[in-house]
Amino acid sequence: FALNPGSTSTKIAMFQDDQPLFITKAVHTAEELAKYPKIKDQFAYRRDTILAAVADQGASLEGVDCFVARCGGVQPCVGGVYEVTDKVIEDCFSGYTVHPAILGGPLADSFRREYGGKALFLNPPDTDELEDVARVTGLHDVYRTSNVHMLNQKETAIRAAAELGKKYEDCNFVVAHIGGGVSVSAHRKGKVVDSNSIIMGEGPMTPTRAGALPAIPFMDLCYSGKWTRDEMYDRLIKSGGFVDLLGTSEATDVTAMIEQGDQYAALVYDAFIYQIGKSVGAMAAVLHYDVDAILLGGGIVHDKRVVNGLRAMCARIAPIRAYPGEFEMEALAAGALRALRGEEPVRHYTGVPVFQGFEKKYPRA
Repeated sequence: FALNPGSTSTKIAMFQDDQPLFITKAVHTAEELAKYPKIKDQFAYRRDTILAAVADQGASLEGVDCFVARCGGVQPCVGGVYEVTDKVIEDCFSGYTVHPAILGGPLADSFRREYGGKALFLNPPDTDELEDVARVTGLHDVYRTSNVHMLNQKETAIRAAAELGKKYEDCNFVVAHIGGGVSVSAHRKGKVVDSNSIIMGEGPMTPTRAGALPAIPFMDLCYSGKWTRDEMYDRLIKSGGFVDLLGTSEATDVTAMIEQGDQYAALVYDAFIYQIGKSVGAMAAVLHYDVDAILLGGGIVHDKRVVNGLRAMCARIAPIRAYPGEFEMEALAAGALRALRGEEPVRHYTGVPVFQGFEKKYPRA
């Protein structure tokens, strides 16, 4: 049984081996969620709505072998399959992350306690496999961390490797997740060794995010007195990109503008594709251009203009494979199945971040 808590719903799915019996949502209204001051206070409510949604499918959680969740709020860790433990639940509820995904691990564990089986999570949003050289910036007190669509990126790469007749751990891929957020990553032999951060203002613009900006003009905006810190944060993360430039957060709206002859909309959309292509080239360089394939995933990959534009820019690097949409529920089930079959070890979460600064490892730092 897979569960993936989001802002207004919790996606749930029941699988028999790798075949979905159902995939649906437990919907949470804004009025109901407003009753809970903190996300962790939603726990019992979400649990009840999940059980009601399961019952609506004519199903039961009796006899489930494994409950597997998208789990936010843990400290940065390497990718893989993890058991939900008391330490996991403690960190989920610590306030380290403010996103409904913090409820994933605790919900899975709650169901395990009532119905039996195992409670697992895998490749959480806080997965961090960056190499040290990728973390360094030109300021000693600023360094790069990993914030990637890790669950979907790794599942896309695992599927592509299987199609090539290889294991993920034997391949090098550049993977671009192109949706409401855009993450472009270098996967080397099963590790995401470099990527833009989707929440730290790096990489291409997105429908709602500004992406990387020239530092000095942006600094001048910050000190102009026109915006507070929170307002500027919103411009970067919530109302940048397509919203700031074109007044919409929907890529389909932008393509409709283009079809109606809006040349500025065409320029912005082409710049969006161009910036993703530049990032693909950068990640290919990280892999020394030893790239088995360039993989495109996410909802906007349904648009042939995007896929064709990236093929025109990047096809000389490596073959390009498109995987429109996302496979998060399938990824959760596949990871659980690998663990249950003994094909992948179940890791123990320690709560110790994989990266704690350069000072201990590099004395000059």
